[in-house]
Amino acid sequence: MTLGGFSGRDAVGGLALESITYVAGRTLLDDVSVTFPAGKVTALSGPSGSGKTTLLSIAGGLLQATSGTAELAGQDMWTGSGDPRPEVAFILQVYGLVPILSARENVSIALRARGTAPADADEAAEAALARFGIADLGERQVEELSGGQMQRVACARGFVVGADVLLADEPTSELDEGNRGVVLGELREEAARGAIVVVATHDPAVVEACDLHVALDEGRVVR
Repeated sequence: MTLGGFSGRDAVGGLALESITYVAGRTLLDDVSVTFPAGKVTALSGPSGSGKTTLLSIAGGLLQATSGTAELAGQDMWTGSGDPRPEVAFILQVYGLVPILSARENVSIALRARGTAPADADEAAEAALARFGIADLGERQVEELSGGQMQRVACARGFVVGADVLLADEPTSELDEGNRGVVLGELREEAARGAIVVVATHDPAVVEACDLHVALDEGRVVR
């Protein structure tokens, strides 16, 4: 898949963050340098407040670093708008689902926003929900779903676009062991097709299941 002028080949060099500092009242990230490689699942761990979500947000172009650079294929991830580039997909810790839409519509909208025809987007959304064992929930409104179900819908929405960069913030926090295993398996599938996959997590079992591990503490890389 080619998105926004990038292709899977462009991701080979990885997503490079160099000397990232972010200050918002206090220093949330302090001179962080790390490269997230394509074809691997990288765990990003650390206690609450360590800077995981902030680093993901800068890596994906939601936030502009106070100083330092975040680049993919030589292009800055920050576009000036606060919107991620189309080759980036997020799975948000707060889900980010639209309450007035059904589960299928919440997934489908990610493709429609990229210009996919509605019928094709709906078909792909059904397949994405099936990947996470919730195809039967496609017609349900978000308010009718449990926390774990909403988390899997958010995962389906992140996966459905086939992005070159997939950034997942605590994607298994509401899931039981079986569904956690499903999500981890699908993250590996995304990496296997050449995507850059980064998972922010508190869960040691998730860290253990990933290929690489970056640990943050008080805004600095400690591992």
